[in-house]
Amino acid sequence: MWMGNDDYRQALTAAIEEYEGLGEQRRSIDARLAHLAQTIATLNRLLGYTSTVPLGLTDACRLVLRGGLPMTPVDVRDRLLAIGVDLSVYASELSAIHTVLKRLNEAGEIRLLPRAGGKSAYLWQVPSRAVAIGPEVAEYVRRGGQFHVSMPPAGRRKKKR
Repeated sequence: MWMGNDDYRQALTAAIEEYEGLGEQRRSIDARLAHLAQTIATLNRLLGYTSTVPLGLTDACRLVLRGGLPMTPVDVRDRLLAIGVDLSVYASELSAIHTVLKRLNEAGEIRLLPRAGGKSAYLWQVPSRAVAIGPEVAEYVRRGGQFHVSMPPAGRRKKKR
């Protein structure tokens, strides 16, 4: 069965829309998981439960930053203490937190937001939207645009001599 350009275009449009929808669902689920993890940690602390699997400082910082609000190192420390992370093992809590935040920033997991007065904040870097084609092309296809390259139907191509 021969498929024409319209069939390919419809299939491409459907694939792009599904891809974008699934990416949006993933971001929503990631945000909800981060929120629930913080809620669970806070409730555990309020009930006096101790975690059998303690979080490392890096993972704990990731957890509090996934809340989506810009946070200074002091905000991060205060939130870590509020959810029951034991920072007493560090000679300098803020120094350890600064080091973790610097490394997460260098790795692209968070980004630095300069602020007036020199107190910079950090913000969780939402994972970039991975797409197989650029947003301009996706929008063009959605609107029913024609590609500038047209290929003759399969089986009807001229043979080179």
